[in-house]
Amino acid sequence: MSELTTVARPYAKAAFDFAVENADIAKWQEMLVFAAEVAKNEALQDVMTATLASSQLAELFNSICADQLNTQGQNFIKILAENNRLAALPQISVLFNQLKAEHDKEIDVDVTSAIELSETQKTNMGAALEKRLARKVKLNCNVDPALVAGVIIKAGDTVIDGSLHSKLNRLSDALQA
Repeated sequence: MSELTTVARPYAKAAFDFAVENADIAKWQEMLVFAAEVAKNEALQDVMTATLASSQLAELFNSICADQLNTQGQNFIKILAENNRLAALPQISVLFNQLKAEHDKEIDVDVTSAIELSETQKTNMGAALEKRLARKVKLNCNVDPALVAGVIIKAGDTVIDGSLHSKLNRLSDALQA
């Protein structure tokens, strides 16, 4: 997986830079999501690993995508086919979406709590996190009764563990030391 990410990163960056230059980020995101779904198709994956010439593979792929890709999107597919990188399309799409979120100053935040959070709590937490992270926050809330009380917040590489379960574990470790 990390190898595929390494392969996909420069293509995602190039596509994103092109989309930004042409003020067409939403269209590129839509095209890449569609192309990624096509690339995930099992029948097409068999064709991609066959001994088909890259020009024929690009033509086949572009004919399947038809009106979903504009001229630049079709050229992007041709470049991927020439370099045997069509299999990386799903990862390219994921990385493109990450670049878009970073560009838009957005971040997905996973919040795990012991009980269901009320709308007021979600609103207050969202506002506090937007202030702390200096980004627009999208909360993804989950419930895990094993936490006993409190919340665990994960935003990218940042983790804020305010759960009672974690605090009890730290207290236990301190008492044993």
